[in-house]
Amino acid sequence: MASPETGVLAARARALAVLRIRGAALAVALLPAAAAVVLYAGRVTGHLGAGGGWDLARWAVSGVAVVSLLLAALVTGVVARARPALSPSVPISEKSAPGLYRLVRDLAERLEVPAPSAIALTPDCDSWLEDRTHRAHRPPHRDRRTPDEARRSGPAAGGGRAACEAPVLVIGSPFLWWMRVAELRALLAPVVAGTGPSAHPDIAAARRFIRGLDAAVADAARARGLLRGPALRLAGRVARMLLRACREHATIMERGVAAAASERAQTVDYGLRIVAQEQVGLAYAGWDRLLTRVALPAWRMGRWPSRLDAGVVSALTELSRRDRLADGFTARLGERPACDLLEEPGAVDRAASLLAARLFHGGPAEPGPEWSPVGWHQYPEEVVDRKWRLEAARLHRVLDELPAMPLKAAPAAAPDPAPAAPPLSYAGSAAGTPAGRRPVARPPGDGHPTGPSAAPASPAPASPAAAPADHHRADEPLASPQGPTLARVIDRLAHDESAGDLVAARLGAEVEREEAARQAARGGRAAQDAALGVAWGDGMVEGGLPLFPLQPPRTGRELLADHVTAMVCCAAVDTAGAVPGLDWLDGPALLVDGARRADLGSPVLSLVDDGDAEPLRGWLTTVGVRPEKPVRLV
Repeated sequence: MASPETGVLAARARALAVLRIRGAALAVALLPAAAAVVLYAGRVTGHLGAGGGWDLARWAVSGVAVVSLLLAALVTGVVARARPALSPSVPISEKSAPGLYRLVRDLAERLEVPAPSAIALTPDCDSWLEDRTHRAHRPPHRDRRTPDEARRSGPAAGGGRAACEAPVLVIGSPFLWWMRVAELRALLAPVVAGTGPSAHPDIAAARRFIRGLDAAVADAARARGLLRGPALRLAGRVARMLLRACREHATIMERGVAAAASERAQTVDYGLRIVAQEQVGLAYAGWDRLLTRVALPAWRMGRWPSRLDAGVVSALTELSRRDRLADGFTARLGERPACDLLEEPGAVDRAASLLAARLFHGGPAEPGPEWSPVGWHQYPEEVVDRKWRLEAARLHRVLDELPAMPLKAAPAAAPDPAPAAPPLSYAGSAAGTPAGRRPVARPPGDGHPTGPSAAPASPAPASPAAAPADHHRADEPLASPQGPTLARVIDRLAHDESAGDLVAARLGAEVEREEAARQAARGGRAAQDAALGVAWGDGMVEGGLPLFPLQPPRTGRELLADHVTAMVCCAAVDTAGAVPGLDWLDGPALLVDGARRADLGSPVLSLVDDGDAEPLRGWLTTVGVRPEKPVRLV
């Protein structure tokens, strides 16, 4: 088995190769200047003659030397001023997490490596060390201690200079809530062990050089302006050429550092680390489901769940209950969770949740009137119910814009002994008309649209409420049911073959318009932040949020199925006593008699894809939903 020192030596050898490339580039830049010095010195000393040929050579070499020095100064200045990418994270001070800092320091002492200079949390299922010592972030300095001296004294013993050299430990925030204290210590052991190689001067210098080149290339890609743009792009080409020369050496250097850290960490909690790695896979699955199924619907509505990390515990507990491969993992929940190492877990969770919303959705950096937090106990009422009603309202707006149903597609008249309900306008729905209460009838000329379907095909009384529902002829197109009803949606999709494709296309177009408006708002916030000098993370994501989109664009058919499902859920809530609920793995859920109904998807797909309404009608009868009753929209 290789020792940690072997990996460090291999990494140092590659670091020296990177530094040799840096030295060679500097030598190439200085070579014309050195040649010009030799030519002028030879003329002064008389070793090189004076005359047309030698003078021409001196002038030519001097010109090349000036251009070379200017180019070298440009590249050096761009690399020095460039800001290497830093991971957006929530900084954790020692005062707010003394237990966590104590755990990391004890772990570093057991591993005989320097302790990280600080700790930060990121909304991701990963942990790493991040060097934040680039000269663009803080004044340049160099730790002259040897690795043995740094390991013995630690980062604080060398004063502020040594503390700046130590990397920052970035921990995935879901780990703190799902992992137990012992599991987190075992999981962080190989990460903390990486501070040993990071303290080596040659490895640290090589890393700073590579990060500076990478940042210079990124700056050149975003360069604008008549003067600044060409200069940065020229420097970017040189930096890209140097990066290609260093690529293989940098890759092998990082592999050597990782191998050395892994070998050193095997002496600490090796057996427990295997169990912790199983929890990492489970955390990835639960975190992904929580973000895409639960958080994303709230983010799209301008609400952000304020306790995402606490929610991941519920999601993973539910996943453990459903998945037999994860059976038994919940037994460990009786042990002390790692979030107990924080003084105020709720405040840290709130900050990490807001950061996750910005990274994965592109929301604002601070709460506001249109970007407010929501607790898990409020989620069913304020997110699930509102999401359904917004989608149902969008579906009815699209139906209002469709042409009249073809004559041959009109369904047969169905006599209804109950009196017809007056039309429910969208304005009245937005005002919050309670379910089961008869809305006030409005004449067509009062400024409140009732939709094209409310207009009769022949002369009708002045008030829509005065028109009896059974006075149409069987050979006439059937007017849509009064108000926004589920029956109207089912009849149109079941009896009009072209309606499904048309509605799906228009829903897709409307959703695209709304998404474009959100993107424009994000761009406006980015421009405002830039004008005010507000740096987001490291200033590298200007106008590029979200960094990690969670969901690909949905097709028109998928959107139609989602909107029909939302309409069915609204009708179930308003007419059958169902309630909105939250499923930790699947997001919004319909609860009937306290139990989740997960069998709605297949009947809806039969209607949307095949125009077959019978499975859905049977489901509605079983649940007790009355599709002819108007529903409340938002």
